[in-house]
Amino acid sequence: MTKLKTSLTAVERRAEELDTIAAVLPLERRDELAELLTDHDVETLRHLVNQGMGDNTLRALTSDLAYLEAWGLAATGQSLPWPAPEALLLKFVAHHLWDPDRRETDPNHGMPADVDESLRSQGFLKSVGPHAPATVRRRLANWSTLTKWRGLDGAFASPALKSAIRLAVRAAPRQRVRKSAKAVTGDVLAKLLATCATDSLRDLRDRAILMVAFASGGRRRSEIAGLRREQLTVEPPIEVPDVPPLPSLAIHLGRTKTTSGEQDDVVYLTGRPVEALNAWMTAAKIDKGSVFRGIGRWGTVSKRAIDPQSVNAILKQRAVMAGLEPGEFSAHGLRSGYLTEAAIRNIPLLEAMEQSRHRSVQQAAGYYNNVTRRSGRAARML
Repeated sequence: MTKLKTSLTAVERRAEELDTIAAVLPLERRDELAELLTDHDVETLRHLVNQGMGDNTLRALTSDLAYLEAWGLAATGQSLPWPAPEALLLKFVAHHLWDPDRRETDPNHGMPADVDESLRSQGFLKSVGPHAPATVRRRLANWSTLTKWRGLDGAFASPALKSAIRLAVRAAPRQRVRKSAKAVTGDVLAKLLATCATDSLRDLRDRAILMVAFASGGRRRSEIAGLRREQLTVEPPIEVPDVPPLPSLAIHLGRTKTTSGEQDDVVYLTGRPVEALNAWMTAAKIDKGSVFRGIGRWGTVSKRAIDPQSVNAILKQRAVMAGLEPGEFSAHGLRSGYLTEAAIRNIPLLEAMEQSRHRSVQQAAGYYNNVTRRSGRAARML
């Protein structure tokens, strides 16, 4: 009985410690993570927060650390050893990169059924089949990073591990899948916004989320979920011939996936998105802190920001309401949709990139090339 009480106290303590970094590192499963992660894991995360590591990087590290701990418990019955021996790293590769054809004749090939069932029951596994090589490499890289932050050396650069990954990828090639099957272009966005037609808090919030995410250059869901009132500054209205001046806002992005906190990346909102955002903040009485928040059953507005995953859920819910197939769209579709729509409207690539804040011309140009190829002469030879 005493041992159980001590264990519960340790879990509760870790939950409280995780909560202290929630402002920087939003956690949707704090209590579950507190049971899964060790004291050393939590201390490492707190140390990384104090070191000023980027929010998105921290989220990825936490997500992968939770997965690794869950897999380690399911596969070995114990928490991860630090540093991990080479044999454990090879086991991780074997469990995640495997050949579906060989699995049909050899049931022991790939991830064991009991490990699969354990991870799936906890919500860590959703898709069927081997992992994407990029996912495996990312988790190994984050595993290596966390090992180094603990002041330890691992076997991540061993020839055996590199060879195992190379051979596994060659044996079971996977086609690259887009993050969003379809882009949320202007016509799709109009259908989504049509479902936000009332003055209810939920409609006002979702309308603002969709319009701000798209119009600000296709912001990432983490940037939308983490947006704070303090990041917004009112700009002089934009003068347009024959119509009243359009309201304008600047969004100071701060640290993003591709920038450091020292850079003050700014994007601008003009016209309807500004009106939608102001309508939500006025109705929800938000004058500081998180802009987009949860809404309770009885219409109460939470003080905490929505989780990044909620942006994805909101978009899919609106897709259902609009009569669209939700599986074809995700929050990333707003980002790809912005550049695709810019190409359709013949907006210069570099001008669109100023708003989307893409650093790679090659990546951004891909959306333009697809639009040009689809409507160009080369596709109309017959």
